[in-house]
Amino acid sequence: MEGQALDGGSSRIQYFVATIYPMSMSNIPFQITEWAGLPCTVVNGTTGTATMRIQLLGDLRIRMIEYSANYLADHWCELGHLVFVLEGELINELKDGSMNVLKPGMSYAVSDGLSSHRSRTIGPVKMLVIDGGFLK
Repeated sequence: MEGQALDGGSSRIQYFVATIYPMSMSNIPFQITEWAGLPCTVVNGTTGTATMRIQLLGDLRIRMIEYSANYLADHWCELGHLVFVLEGELINELKDGSMNVLKPGMSYAVSDGLSSHRSRTIGPVKMLVIDGGFLK
């Protein structure tokens, strides 16, 4: 659970504080995230890739995700999310066969277990995704 210190220095103090005083939704101190400074994780879809930068704050997970063109998720997701599209057009497919398209400035919200959904793109997409225990 070790994170990168905002000043680029050691994260030992950050780790110690998070271990002794775990954050919850009610006690996140003011902080700025420099997304470009966070490490990238690349995940392959059925087609295309998802490049993620992840910030964990207690049980809150905030992700900046960039889907490549022609991305198709390799699974049906049943977790809850708050999704805000920043760039491109995100196609959401629901397991019941319905589909919708989110354009920049649009969002969706769903709680855990209330839908089976997956993402698809034609062109590249950039979005902010927030999830965690508050969506159970």
